[in-house]
Amino acid sequence: MGDRASFGDVDDLTEPAEAAPEPRRRLGRSTAIFSAATGLSRVLGLVREMVSAAVFGVTGPINAFTVAFQIPNLVRALVADAALTGAFVPVFSGLLESGDRRRAWRVASTIFWLVLLGLGGLTALFVLAAPLVMRLFGDPGGNLDLAVGLSRVLFPIVVLLGLSGVVVGILNAHDQFAAPALAPVAWNLVIILGLALGVPSTDSDSAALYVYAGSIVVATLVQFLLPVPWLRTLDGRLTVVVDWRDPAVRRFFALMLPVTITLGLINVSAVIDTLFASRLIDPELAPAAIDKAFRLYMLPQGMFAVAVTTVLFPTLSRLSARRDMAAFGRTLDMGLRQVAFLLIPAATVSAVLAVPIVRLVYQRGEFTSSDTAVVAGALAAFSAGLVFNGWMLLFNRSFYSLQSSWVPSLVATGTLTLNVVLDVALYRVGIWGIPLATSLSNLVGATALIGLMRPRLTQVDERRTLGSLLRIVGASVALAAVVFPAWWALDSALGRSLSAQIASLGVALAAGGAVYLLACRALHVRELDALLALRKRPPAAD
Repeated sequence: MGDRASFGDVDDLTEPAEAAPEPRRRLGRSTAIFSAATGLSRVLGLVREMVSAAVFGVTGPINAFTVAFQIPNLVRALVADAALTGAFVPVFSGLLESGDRRRAWRVASTIFWLVLLGLGGLTALFVLAAPLVMRLFGDPGGNLDLAVGLSRVLFPIVVLLGLSGVVVGILNAHDQFAAPALAPVAWNLVIILGLALGVPSTDSDSAALYVYAGSIVVATLVQFLLPVPWLRTLDGRLTVVVDWRDPAVRRFFALMLPVTITLGLINVSAVIDTLFASRLIDPELAPAAIDKAFRLYMLPQGMFAVAVTTVLFPTLSRLSARRDMAAFGRTLDMGLRQVAFLLIPAATVSAVLAVPIVRLVYQRGEFTSSDTAVVAGALAAFSAGLVFNGWMLLFNRSFYSLQSSWVPSLVATGTLTLNVVLDVALYRVGIWGIPLATSLSNLVGATALIGLMRPRLTQVDERRTLGSLLRIVGASVALAAVVFPAWWALDSALGRSLSAQIASLGVALAAGGAVYLLACRALHVRELDALLALRKRPPAAD
């Protein structure tokens, strides 16, 4: 694929990229809208984490909450949310592409009700088994009973997110991304309101944590319900039907198995990290400190990598259904470079400015300066693997589009094994060793996925792609050379009040971003064109 390939509609991706500027802008705008909505959600997520850090800190009972959330989150990753969407979109899109829309909606309805029945039963089972499961983590936060109780409150999010995965998959297959992207905004708002209104009325840390957990469940219900009205604008309806004998339904479950294994292994890795942190490092600090760093690390991931991947996934699925591997390769190569263009500078900023970022976001109330140093170290270690994690997300979805879902599963198995080995080797260096193990595993996993995808692609100019990546790295070096000195000078001059921290960090980020964009233009980084194209007006209709 040439270096100018960019976002476009399915039909236009079969043509040279230079011939389709308007489709480039159209899909570019979809990505920009999704990124903006996701960015708003992530900002609100940071506000949520700021409130949580101020109220609970990172030591003591909050670690029971962090561990309690791990198991519902793992089960959610195994059988709900992204796992469902990853298997559902290729099947549903394939039926739509073949013109069999009535059957497509019948299959979607069947999957919806099977998910409700299956995950409802699974949730009930895990609520009963919570004491056995939580005991594996030792004594998180010094209060095992609290961890058990919180996990029972949180488990219903699994069935809600499973249903949400079906709804979001239907909308994404119709190239509707705004409503699904706005649902997490509502999720964060509900939790913030729960913390702001509910916590002051409690008389203990345990009661406050139950309010936090209950707010998450209510927020997840809102997240599921909010996009539902958008289904009415489509060309079909969800109905009460369970046609489990349909081959497409069986195909969905056949695809979901490897997707579940892949996402499950990725999240099992996070659970294993928590086990090391809780049992071998510091049960009253390490789990929550790593979690706080992970929340910051996921901000650019959610804004950029998830946005690019979500927008491209239906397109890749349609191209795969058409067996147009030339356009598939061009689209995937463009996605790889767009992720790099966005995440390499983000990783640079996260690593170089880890301390001031953590201080500004978290350091207030129960969160102390010593906590800042610990979380900043973990954030810098996570940042080393940011772009590789984004590439893994993109290539996993690409294999799902090809309905070759076992390939990511095999790679995930290898990276999980490597992550455990690296955890054993690195936990002794301190809390930041666990995130570093994750980053190194992401590097190896991304390399493996790229290598396994290469034989399937055509019309991809690898030399131009490598050249583009090197130019992005060069521009990011220029960014680093500016952003830290700018922050240091302003921090020294303005001091550490809240307004001063916002000013010093904000001005440094603005200066660094400007230098990065100027360097990209000077180095002829073509991925900048997609950003600049958003400013252009589309041609008037004839």
